Amino acid sequence: MDSQENILETGKNEEKVIQEATTAVPQEEVPAEAVPEVLTVEEATEAPETPAVAEERKVYETKKEVLDRVKEIAHGEEAPQKEEVDYLKTAFYKLHIAEREAKLKEYIDGGGDPERYQITPDEDEEVFKAEMGVIKERRQQQFREQEAEKEENLKRKLEIIEKIKAMVTSPEEANKTYQEFKALQQEWRDIKAVPAEKANELWRNYQLYVEQFYDLLKLNSEAREYDFKKNLELKTKLCEAAEKLAEENDVISAFHQLQKLHQEYREIGPVSKDLREEIWNRFKAASTVINKRHQQHFEGIRAREEENLAKKTALCEKVEAIIAEENKGSGDWERHTKEIIELQSEWKTIGFAPQKMNVKIFERFRAACDDFFGRKAEYFRGLKDTFKENAEKKRALIEKAKALQDSTDWKSTGDKLINLQKEWKTIGMVPKKLGDQLWEEFLGACNKFFEARNAATAGTRDEEHANLEKKRNVIARLKLVTEEAGDNLQETVQQLVAEYQGIGHVPFREKDKLYEEYHAVLDKLYKELNISVAKRRLNNFKQNLKQVAERGENALDNERARLFRQYEAMKQEIQTYENNLGFLSVSSKKGNSLIDEMNRKVQKLKDDMNLVREKIKAIDAENREK
Repeated sequence: MDSQENILETGKNEEKVIQEATTAVPQEEVPAEAVPEVLTVEEATEAPETPAVAEERKVYETKKEVLDRVKEIAHGEEAPQKEEVDYLKTAFYKLHIAEREAKLKEYIDGGGDPERYQITPDEDEEVFKAEMGVIKERRQQQFREQEAEKEENLKRKLEIIEKIKAMVTSPEEANKTYQEFKALQQEWRDIKAVPAEKANELWRNYQLYVEQFYDLLKLNSEAREYDFKKNLELKTKLCEAAEKLAEENDVISAFHQLQKLHQEYREIGPVSKDLREEIWNRFKAASTVINKRHQQHFEGIRAREEENLAKKTALCEKVEAIIAEENKGSGDWERHTKEIIELQSEWKTIGFAPQKMNVKIFERFRAACDDFFGRKAEYFRGLKDTFKENAEKKRALIEKAKALQDSTDWKSTGDKLINLQKEWKTIGMVPKKLGDQLWEEFLGACNKFFEARNAATAGTRDEEHANLEKKRNVIARLKLVTEEAGDNLQETVQQLVAEYQGIGHVPFREKDKLYEEYHAVLDKLYKELNISVAKRRLNNFKQNLKQVAERGENALDNERARLFRQYEAMKQEIQTYENNLGFLSVSSKKGNSLIDEMNRKVQKLKDDMNLVREKIKAIDAENREK
């Protein structure tokens, strides 16, 4: 989350630059020989700089390289340039954020808790901030000096206007003062920027008196035509340069180059009256192409920002939907955590949203994530207490098992250990690693007793092997019962089951395998029996429906209501069994008989429930025929 906030902070300057750069350029009404409808040089120096990318901008690989350049600017002779300072700031924080996220990832990969991660202070960042402060002070000083210089330039240009104005009021001296007038024009061109708010009015006044002076000049036609021709050549070159800018790939650079061409156009004197409108329209048309591309460029940026906002809003909605879901256990918490981390990774790939919404949409996303991880931390704190309590209960059972492991009271102690094993299954979960360790310790104590008992009762093995052969014989007959029993299938199966159950113990190592084989055959037989019996019951039920209908007008409806209640009761009983199954786990090679038996009951209930549903459908069909 911190990385997102830093990225937002470092991106604010770029957002502001984009917004200010696209502000509409004030335009003015001018005569045929007037200035194009774009910013003056003075205005351009006052306007916020746009984030234009230099053609060969240096790529910084480390924070040290950035710091070295920042120190060089802060303590060198060169004037700090805003574009480079902003780029250095962006480059530093990209490297800084990447470094911070790498440390966080290393911490999490090492098993650390993201909620407890602490960001350590970065000495490089403090040095960077200090040096940027020095640069900021230098730029402020530079700005103050530039403002003072602009005021002085304004004063000088006003004096030039007054001198030209005086020349205009003395028409008889116009030819004599021509060289002085040209010198004043050159001095005007040599003077640089003035305050932006004064620039246009100042230029209009200057142009007004320049044109008046030219009108008063009583030069010979050859000199006048020469001046006009020279000015036309210069303005034609400017038109060609402006038209060539349409091929420039860097839209921002083309826009700034156009501003310089406009400044040069202003400083060039007039052309002959019959060509003034034509040359101006050509220059204006070339300017319009560049200005339109510049506007479309920033409109594209705004469109991408709106698209990014839509993507980020969708991610917020996904996170909010996840945190609205119920987490029934740690599995749900971990699954949702993975989903949210994936959404956070996707968030980082999306660029900036519009400036007014960028912080708000991030705060919405962060609030949803913080809410989820806060509740997750609270849940696992409670879970740790439960794990601790369960572990203590299991340790108590281990102590009891160890106290019994050396006993020679085979029957009584065996029953006690079996009861301890059953009690073990009722205790809730503990962390897997600890759970495996406790189980091995508990199982070791139990096995020690049972192995000793088996060794002491080795004389019974021959009988157990005989019982094994008998039970295998019953299982083989069960496998063939469907081919031999015919209509007496159910009765034959019951007889074989009774015979199997009457046979004594088998060798312990063969017990589970024999149990699985026996019940696999029974499950198949019972399934066939259930299908057959269910079909027979359903057919009998359908045949008796007319007799039920004759009992009264509501007899079928009453029967349907009874069956529906029976259906819901079975459904509830199945749900109870399945919930109980969710709490059971097979913790040893011996202990799956209870789960198998419950699964059989569930399947039997489902078969009965299907039969009830078919009976309800039969009643509904009978009602439609009435």
